[in-house]
Amino acid sequence: MVQLRKVHGSENHFFLLDQTTLSEKLNDAELTALAQQVTDPATGILNGADGVLVVDESTHDNVLGQMRVINADGSEASMCGNGLRTVSRYLAEKHHTNQFKVETLQADLQVSRQSDLAANVPAFSVEISPVRFNPSAFPFENLGDQPLIDSPVPAFLPGLNFTAIAVPNPHLISFVDEEEINNDDLGKLGTMLNKPNEYFTDGVNVSFAQILGPNQLFVRTFERGVGFTNACGTGMSATSLAFAMVHPNLGHFDDPITVYNPGGMVKTKVHKDADRYYIDLIGNATQTHVIDVDEADLHHANVTVETTDVTETDEEAAYLNFVDGLPTVSAVEVKK
Repeated sequence: MVQLRKVHGSENHFFLLDQTTLSEKLNDAELTALAQQVTDPATGILNGADGVLVVDESTHDNVLGQMRVINADGSEASMCGNGLRTVSRYLAEKHHTNQFKVETLQADLQVSRQSDLAANVPAFSVEISPVRFNPSAFPFENLGDQPLIDSPVPAFLPGLNFTAIAVPNPHLISFVDEEEINNDDLGKLGTMLNKPNEYFTDGVNVSFAQILGPNQLFVRTFERGVGFTNACGTGMSATSLAFAMVHPNLGHFDDPITVYNPGGMVKTKVHKDADRYYIDLIGNATQTHVIDVDEADLHHANVTVETTDVTETDEEAAYLNFVDGLPTVSAVEVKK
């Protein structure tokens, strides 16, 4: 038997698989099939998830391990901030160290253990980079040949301005009022831009953000390959950067920004070093279940109630107790 783990950052849920513990690593086709099976609430376990985090060795110098992110639809994401926090915790505990780098698809990123958010709510800080604005980084088309920064796009939604930031996942961001963040427009726009369309040919994560005050946001995201999610780490990071750029009187570089989301709260810090932007994302790294499964069932995408032995931790209760102490800033319901 080998183990999967059910983990989450801000209720953005994943199954974590350490390939180094297997006799034979899953190939890409097997990882795709496993993600599609185990994350589906109808075919998987524990109400499914938003994706699978795949841990492996790294061949890069001074890097502790590698993270790949397989979305629920089987596609691979460039990065996942919430997922990286949980992978960082796993590697920290496995290797008994609290500060190191993790290889992701496009960059080796610095991570570090932080003070617990509350009793039994471990927290990690992870670097979000590289940051790009050029149309080819998304790619986007038919929106001009310059970066899209706080600009109206009537073809999307009249009356709203949009900013496009790749971190490196592609994000489209709009600052809206409370009524707009709670209506159906985000779902409609996210669905449109993640089907074949003439603007974002590879799809895009779409976030609506409500400004709550100086250095305070509420962010709701329609995630490429997933749909509505309780939280998107790179989405909250990109939105924090857009906040500091577009609303500099309220969002400040190098100061902590509190970002509420349907699944809880994180802190971000946005930085500019010469022409380079990067973001620190700080939040929980919670492990809710340990799942014993036969390795053959992983290879055959057969992770079900009948083929697993599941042990629940007490960390979800601790996290929910932490969330219960947060202010209510939106009517958006948490996805269970």
